[in-house]
Amino acid sequence: MRAALAVAAVTGLGATALTALPAAAAGEVVTVQYRQSATGSDQVEPWFKVVNSGSSSVPLSQVKLRYYFKADAGASYTYACSWAVKGCANLTGTFGTLANPTATADRYLEVGFTAGAGSLAPGADTGDMQLRFHRSNWQPLNQSDDYSFGPSQTTYANWSKVTATVGGVVVWGTAPAGNEPTPTPTDPTTPPPTGGGSLFDDFAYTGHTDPAISAHGWSVRSNSGGPGVPGATWAAENVTFAKEGTNSIMNLRTSTAGTAESTRQTEILTRSTKFRNGTYAARVRFSDAPVSGPDGDRLVQTFFTINDLKAPMADDYAEYDFEYLPNGGWGEPANILYTTSWETYRPDPWEAVNQHSEVRASYAGWHDLVLTIDDSTIVYYVDGQEFGRHDARYLPERPMSINFNQWLIDLQGQTSTTPRSYDQKVDYVLHVKDQVLSPAQVAAKVAAYRTAGTAFEDSVPAV
Repeated sequence: MRAALAVAAVTGLGATALTALPAAAAGEVVTVQYRQSATGSDQVEPWFKVVNSGSSSVPLSQVKLRYYFKADAGASYTYACSWAVKGCANLTGTFGTLANPTATADRYLEVGFTAGAGSLAPGADTGDMQLRFHRSNWQPLNQSDDYSFGPSQTTYANWSKVTATVGGVVVWGTAPAGNEPTPTPTDPTTPPPTGGGSLFDDFAYTGHTDPAISAHGWSVRSNSGGPGVPGATWAAENVTFAKEGTNSIMNLRTSTAGTAESTRQTEILTRSTKFRNGTYAARVRFSDAPVSGPDGDRLVQTFFTINDLKAPMADDYAEYDFEYLPNGGWGEPANILYTTSWETYRPDPWEAVNQHSEVRASYAGWHDLVLTIDDSTIVYYVDGQEFGRHDARYLPERPMSINFNQWLIDLQGQTSTTPRSYDQKVDYVLHVKDQVLSPAQVAAKVAAYRTAGTAFEDSVPAV
């Protein structure tokens, strides 16, 4: 069913909410120092220090840097942190596209900080942030035409070709002409008029055998096959429903006792593949720890859309994922949240064409997940904040289904034979065809359904 066995690689944008600074703080409160550590064609290595040049403490979670560059034709990029005084786990990186491309810049790497990075006192700096990025397929790249690249910058010095914002206010640097960073606009809170049809489900069912599940277009998976542990069972009975407060909640439980025969994975998906452009949203509760038994299994908890791969490297394949790994996996040692947009893949030998965003942090608890797809851009949001923005080359050519699943990558993370189980919960799912909604508009639309007492609607036309 899934092409989720991608290597763990790339970009991310921290989901820490920004708090706007007062107008008096809009001066030069931070300075960016830069040096380059690689002039060759293998990878870009921008190293930074952020200095608090103001008179008051600055929470680093409010600070974002942008390094501007000219993308190589058809390339996607992978971000990494080699070392940082503040800790690589407290740095985030994502790639964005400039609204007004220039001869030396059409993309940027945006670097942010999690709350764990702390604050900078006046006069203090972050220390080294040794960052790098490369083409996702490791093909050669050209730095010589990159706006922010300074080939002679072999020691740290102030560098105005990298911009910095604090709370969305530009406080340092000069962007390529016509591309000044701006604060995230305030989202309208009223839902837009509908036109293309909507799917909404509050998951108000009695159990996995409730005939309304099938009548509403869902299939609770029980057939064999991947992804996950070979020989594992997809257990329909492990998809359950209950009330939590006033809301109906769907629960996907995955369990194992350390063998393929004892492993029970869960999935629910729409039978129809009729969803393409528009807005996808769900409120999902991820779990870091098992309900019972020892922790450590390499678990994947998901919300995604997908269609079928008709042939290896077929260019009409599409898949868009939120994937949370509470215990790591795919080469990652600890919890990480991915969003991934797929162009295509080949299962054997493995080859993937996709673009990722990632944040290495715990996402245990409830989160509002929003994905928007229009004719030019794919954007992922977590809890109202932009998490990743992916390129037009990954736009879908064919409609897709909507899916939730929870499965084990393998049985190597925890080798105990003591039974254990993990829960992933889902509050609702929403799709609005051919309309890009802001996270605030999603929340307003869901609230309107619930105020009206509407537990289910599907007005999305069949393909």
